[in-house]
Amino acid sequence: MNIITAIRVDSSNPDHHLWNNHGTWWCHFTLHLPDFTKQRIRTSLDTASPKEARQLRDGLLALFGTRVEAGRNVG
Repeated sequence: MNIITAIRVDSSNPDHHLWNNHGTWWCHFTLHLPDFTKQRIRTSLDTASPKEARQLRDGLLALFGTRVEAGRNVG
C-alpha cells in the first residue's frame, strides 16, 4: 500500500505534531491513503520529557518515510 504522510512543519515550533496532555506527550499526524481516504494517527509517547517526545515523534514519522530535522521536513 502506498501511504503518503501529510506533514506540515512550523520551523519556529520544535514541538510540531506534539501536545502535552496532563503531563504526557502525544503525537498526531495524518496519513493519506491510495483510495483517497485519510487516517488520523494519535498516539501517546508515554513520556513527560519534551526532549524524549521530540525524538520519539521523529522516529515515528520516519516509519512512514518522513524525516524531520531541526524543525523542517526534509523528505
